[in-house]
Amino acid sequence: MNRHPDVTIIGAGLAGSEAAWQLLKRGVSVRIYEMRPVKLTPAHKTGKFSELVCSNSLRSDDPLNAAGLLKNELRMAGSLIMEAAEYARVPAGSALAVDREMFSSYITERITGHPLSTVINDEVKEIPAGMVIIATGPLTSPSLSDALGSLLGREHLYFYDAIAPIVDAESIDLAIAFRASRYNKGGDDYLNCPMSREEYDRFYDELIEADRVEAREFEDARFFEGCMPIEVMAVRGRDTLRFGPMKPVGLIDPRTGKEPYAVVQLRAENREGTAYNLVGFQTRLKWPEQKRVFRMIPGLENAEFLRYGSIHRNTFINGPLFLDNDLSLKLSPTIHMAGQITGVEGYIESTAMGLLAGLFVWRKLGGKNGVFPPAETAHGALLRYVTGSDPEGFQPSNINFGLLPPPESRIRDKRKKKEYLVKRALRAWEGYLKELEK
Repeated sequence: MNRHPDVTIIGAGLAGSEAAWQLLKRGVSVRIYEMRPVKLTPAHKTGKFSELVCSNSLRSDDPLNAAGLLKNELRMAGSLIMEAAEYARVPAGSALAVDREMFSSYITERITGHPLSTVINDEVKEIPAGMVIIATGPLTSPSLSDALGSLLGREHLYFYDAIAPIVDAESIDLAIAFRASRYNKGGDDYLNCPMSREEYDRFYDELIEADRVEAREFEDARFFEGCMPIEVMAVRGRDTLRFGPMKPVGLIDPRTGKEPYAVVQLRAENREGTAYNLVGFQTRLKWPEQKRVFRMIPGLENAEFLRYGSIHRNTFINGPLFLDNDLSLKLSPTIHMAGQITGVEGYIESTAMGLLAGLFVWRKLGGKNGVFPPAETAHGALLRYVTGSDPEGFQPSNINFGLLPPPESRIRDKRKKKEYLVKRALRAWEGYLKELEK
C-alpha cells in the first residue's frame, strides 16, 4: 500500500517524465496532466510523452564534453530518459541521437504502464493544491502562463530568451583585451576588446552577411528591443552597434592611449572568472558562423566557445529570484518547477532538472532534509545557476564547463583540465547519490 500522498506533475515532456519516473520507482503515486493530444502546442504532433520537437540529437556523448558528463550523471542516477535514449539510439558519431518515435513510445509505455501512475489528458489552467511539479516546457499554455504570471508577477515570466555566447577565459588574448569599466567607474569588471575602424568595418560586413537560423513556425519574428539579435540591430545602420552594445565611450585602450573606434565588452559569467559572455551579443547566427565571425573580434581570435548564442520562443521564470535550492517556489514551497521553465536550455538539461525535482519532492514527502548535489557536479552546477545566479538580466543556459568551479590549482593543458573536472564531478555525484538514500 502506498503511504505517500499523490504528487501532481503538469507536463509529460522530458522533465515531467523524468520527475515522474524518479517518484514512481520510489513508491510514490503520481498524477500526470498532459494536455496533448486533446490540445496540441504549435510544435507538437502527438500525445506521446517526451516528444522531441526540434532536433533528434541529445548532443555530444563524449565523456570529456560537459553534455557527456551530464548524461553520465543521469545514467548513474537511473534516468528513464537516458534508458530510452539507449533503446532508441541511432548512429550519429560521437553524438547521442535517437529514433523519435521509438524514444517517445518507450517513455510513454514505461510510465503509463506503472501501477502508481495516473495520466489525465487535459489542460491545467490553474495551479492545483498539494505537492506539484510544473514541467510544462517552452510552450506552456497561455492559461497556465497567466496563472504563473498572477503568482509571480507578469514581469518575471519571460516568453523569449536572449542568450549571448560565452567563451573560456583562458582563450582570451589579454595582450589585446584590457580590464576596465567606463570612465573607470565600478572597478575592472569588464574585459574590453578594442577595434579600429578597419577592424570594425570588416567585422560589420561579415556579421550582416552571415548565415542565420530561420525562425520556427511557432516563433514570432518580432523581437523586443531588449533582446534584438546583434545581426538584426546591425542592419539598421553601419554605426548602430557603435552607439549600442559596441559603444567605446569612456574606455581607453592602454596600447594606444586613445578611445577605440568600437569595443566589445566581456562580462564574467561566474565568480571564479573562468568564463565570459559577450555583452549584448544575443544572436541567431548559426553556430559555425558565430565562431567564424566572433573570432574576428580582436582578442578573441582563438576563443573557445563554451556556449553559443541564441534567441527563441521559451517560457521561463527568473529562477534566482523565485526558486529555492530544492526547485520549489519561495512563495509557495509545495510548488516545484522542472525543465526549461527553470532557466536551463536543452534536452538533457531539462531532464536533469526533472530528475532533481523528483528527488527533492521524494525526500520532502518522506520528511527528510534537503540534500543538494555538489557544485562540482554537472547537476549541481546547473542547480546553482538557476537558483543562485544574479537575477538581473537572468537568461537560460545549457551545461558547460564554465558553470563548474575551476580546478583547485591551474591546469594549463585543456584535455587534462577536462579530465580532472569530469573525474571530480563523477566522484562527487557518486557520493551524492549515496547520501540521497540515507
